[in-house]
Amino acid sequence: MNTEQTTGSGTPNSLYERLGGVYAIATVVDHFIDRIMANPKLNANSKVDEAHHKVPPAGFKYLVTEMVCWATGGPQKYTGKTMHDSHAHLDITEDEWKSFLDDFQATLDHFGVPAKEQQELFAIVESTKGDIVIG
Repeated sequence: MNTEQTTGSGTPNSLYERLGGVYAIATVVDHFIDRIMANPKLNANSKVDEAHHKVPPAGFKYLVTEMVCWATGGPQKYTGKTMHDSHAHLDITEDEWKSFLDDFQATLDHFGVPAKEQQELFAIVESTKGDIVIG
């Protein structure tokens, strides 16, 4: 991902721009979704496994790309369900959340995302935990 861009004033661009924009984000999301959809720890939860096979992967990747672009300051608008509405019925546990985060970390490392941008991305993901993981 390209992280060297700055605005004319010399200040860093948005996280979206530092990650390289929609094409770079879509590439990372494509890899990440493939990882989590094949993760045996996540698919051991029958509700998650069913959800992973209920929608075509391309559509799921599209919505996640849209969401990541929006959340990182891009021009896209997220048009999917809320995190709560799309996850509450899945009974996702703390251990499953940790496995998800491990896949996220491995994906970011695979693409060489710098530590600063990784921290910002993890903060965004962590902000959704309350809507995803069961109490």
